[in-house]
Amino acid sequence: MLIRFAALRAQAFQTGILMPPIPLPLMTQPMPAARYLTAAFYLFVDLPDYAERRAPLLDFCLQRQVKGMVLLAREGINSTIAGAPDDVRAVLAYLRADPAFATLVHKESWSDMAPFHRMKVRLKKEIVTMGVPGISPTTGAGTYVLPQDWNALISDPEVVLVDTRNDYEVDIGTFAGALDPRIKTFSELPAWVEQAIALQARDGKKPKVAMFCTGGIRCEKSTALLRAQGFDEVFHLQGGILKYLETVPEAQSLWRGECFVFDERVSVGHGLHPGAHQLCRCCRQPLPEGALDSPEFELGVSCPRCFATSTATQKDSARERQRQWLLAKGRAQTHIGRVAEDGLAQEP
Repeated sequence: MLIRFAALRAQAFQTGILMPPIPLPLMTQPMPAARYLTAAFYLFVDLPDYAERRAPLLDFCLQRQVKGMVLLAREGINSTIAGAPDDVRAVLAYLRADPAFATLVHKESWSDMAPFHRMKVRLKKEIVTMGVPGISPTTGAGTYVLPQDWNALISDPEVVLVDTRNDYEVDIGTFAGALDPRIKTFSELPAWVEQAIALQARDGKKPKVAMFCTGGIRCEKSTALLRAQGFDEVFHLQGGILKYLETVPEAQSLWRGECFVFDERVSVGHGLHPGAHQLCRCCRQPLPEGALDSPEFELGVSCPRCFATSTATQKDSARERQRQWLLAKGRAQTHIGRVAEDGLAQEP
């Protein structure tokens, strides 16, 4: 339900602003016939007054009938919003009028259906949760690598390639030769880094490391984490997997499978064309192969991934939610369910 295209970061530190590594102000994928414009963006920037920014930002979004989710934290902003094109662009202009967000970069996508049914602005400790104090992407992130240069980097046998996404995302696609930490959430990555044999020093020297994620934001923090731990040569894919799939021809690609996204497409392939995967409406993860034939699958209630983790009461609640959704669909109405944070630029 949430469009998961990530903008690349712009940085602000002390009195100087570091410009983002790709041209401002837009990266677009125009589809003029579509009704709804979705903008995904994030920016690591020091916001000591982030709590005071919540109310006026929410009010402006409501005035423009823009919906979605914005996270505000001391370390910056992370958001995916959608609405009529003029309204979404008005919100972006409102943000960029603030000197703190002047270098904000966003990614656009288009839809015939409303991606969101509510507008929320939430205050958080982090805009992407790692749980390690002192990690600063504004000053410590790794080196960007352009999509067209990525193949050469990860083909180097001296480079350790790490997929920083959650296990269910990796299951449906990743780069050839990438290590899969098998994490459930991004906050589990630091523990994996500590024990990963492939990341141990050899002959007193830590290895070169290349990291990637869907849109870029997780790699801001994961590469900053490694640099804080003494890794000197740390790289990450500029624009993430999505930019790679958008720009690198399939014939030259080292990507295998599809890329999970948090919207109704569920997954995309080369050229960002919608993939073949379906979504479990309960756990909001892609259905594993053969799930539709499993006795643990019930539409809107459970799938083999989440069947054992929900109680009978929770399943009954999900059945009622599914029933209400079907009734609303039959009346051509919108059933307003939860707005998850998973589909933000942040990728949990």
